[in-house]
Amino acid sequence: MKQITILLAEDHLLVRQGLRTLVTEERDFLVVGEAQTGREAVRLTAQLRPAVVVMDISMPLLNGLEATRQILKALPKTKVIILSAHCDDNCVEQVMGYGASGYLIKQTSFQDLAIAVREVYNGKTFFSTPIAKRLSKNQETSLDRDGKLKKKVSLSLRELGVLQLVVEGKCNKQIADEFGITLKTVANHRQHFMSKLDIHEVAGLTRYAISAGIIKSDVQVTMF
Repeated sequence: MKQITILLAEDHLLVRQGLRTLVTEERDFLVVGEAQTGREAVRLTAQLRPAVVVMDISMPLLNGLEATRQILKALPKTKVIILSAHCDDNCVEQVMGYGASGYLIKQTSFQDLAIAVREVYNGKTFFSTPIAKRLSKNQETSLDRDGKLKKKVSLSLRELGVLQLVVEGKCNKQIADEFGITLKTVANHRQHFMSKLDIHEVAGLTRYAISAGIIKSDVQVTMF
């Protein structure tokens, strides 16, 4: 029997160990690696070439969105399933736009994860039921109270990455070094996402990042 090779990318050790225990109970699954940061997930995927990567969005150093983008750019045949405590529409659309094959919320049952792994391995997509319902609903026209089309806030992948590092307390120089961009470009990204979100303080940005599943709720809030 051919086994489906899997890489688990989750920064919380207990959660990762729980996933490994459950996954290894499936005879056709084989965990070939584990990553606790987004950067490590990218490196190990390139090294181990798993068929499926189960990726948490709220990863340190490199969030799951950017890690997924890098993985699928380098290895487009790899299947990525996002596992998150949140199902923010923007995150779902961003990651699916970069080629992820599935999106599950952490409240889902392991049975759904097992089904998702097999489905994406066979070239299909799989969403948790709440996400599938929201994606279907979002195809309908959305109006505000005045009957006008709602303006949907959408941050670019780089803006999301800079946002993550901002709320993690990194200064502009550290962010510039992380992404290999100039200080001016960092400042522009910060200005753009603050303007789009209409949020101009770190506490508010942190609340948004937590609600969108970009970071976990135990992040330390800093001031500009």
